[in-house]
Amino acid sequence: MSDTPEAQEAALKNGLTYADAGVDIDAGEQLVDAIKPLAKSTRRPGAEASLGGFGALFDLKAAGFEDPLIVTTTDGVGTKLKIAIETGRHDGVGVDLVAMCVNDLLAQGAEPLMFLDYYATGKLDVDAARRVVAGIAEGCRQSGSALVGGETAEMPGMYSGGDYDLAGFSVGAVERGKVLPYLDQQKPGDVIIGLASSGPHSNGYSLIRKVVEKSGLAWGDDAPFAKDQTLAQALMEPTRIYVKPVLPLMKAGLVKGAAHITGGGLIENPPRCIAEGLEAGFDWDAWPMPAVFQWLGETGGISDHEMRRTFNCGVGFILIVAPENVEPVLAALLNAGETAFVCGQLQAA
Repeated sequence: MSDTPEAQEAALKNGLTYADAGVDIDAGEQLVDAIKPLAKSTRRPGAEASLGGFGALFDLKAAGFEDPLIVTTTDGVGTKLKIAIETGRHDGVGVDLVAMCVNDLLAQGAEPLMFLDYYATGKLDVDAARRVVAGIAEGCRQSGSALVGGETAEMPGMYSGGDYDLAGFSVGAVERGKVLPYLDQQKPGDVIIGLASSGPHSNGYSLIRKVVEKSGLAWGDDAPFAKDQTLAQALMEPTRIYVKPVLPLMKAGLVKGAAHITGGGLIENPPRCIAEGLEAGFDWDAWPMPAVFQWLGETGGISDHEMRRTFNCGVGFILIVAPENVEPVLAALLNAGETAFVCGQLQAA
């Protein structure tokens, strides 16, 4: 190899770049610029929600905590993303991502404070990514979280075409001694209050996609169970976030336990917040099965037990309360715009 300046310059001009390997640094910078105002819109006491540093700081004292414990959660959206990618409906999955994390925090009585996301793709589509992050910002506003950072990874060879994956990370806090559930306070006869879901939320979508395949319907066809909506629109309804209506009830000491009804449905999740020797006795006729679940069950030939351990079946979150607190808790939830109802009680196991 010649060591003349001219030869070295020619060799460099013909050298490889990161873009040649499939990674577009400029697109990444465009995305950062696009999401800065979205992050700014989620500011809250204790966090400035600014992007660009190597880490994010949070002032718990400024958020009003005196003796807090930190609570952390992480989750994703699962194969619901396949529908988003196939139909171009990217706007709501960011809300799903936040909801799956902050509702888990809430189940322990914690207030969501900060949220971070991880977006991985084979080739960065700036518009699609911006729409996803706009949904994340919306979820953060709904839950009172500050969007303080994240990571966008462009990894050609790992993901094909327009595929992408999401992971979310939420940080919350709860005062020492206020961590749910209060297992030592629970007793037979305590009442289970259900809060309605907005649909399947972000669980069971591998089975949902199998049912859709069996039905012969396309994503753009009219949904048999939802008026004036396509199948994709109806099944992509974002997960409901329960933080703002429920957290004040927890802080007031009106709740003995709570569960976020995710994978495992109404069979696997409630035991996580119920004392040993007790179990959830659901009144399965206490609420109407939403049409989407009726359609999934009938079209897929899915048994009642399989439905209940796969889907939320219309109940996205449950609270365990003493009988004397049922009326004020229900009244507060209804006044906050939630659909809430008594759906069972604790009983001896």
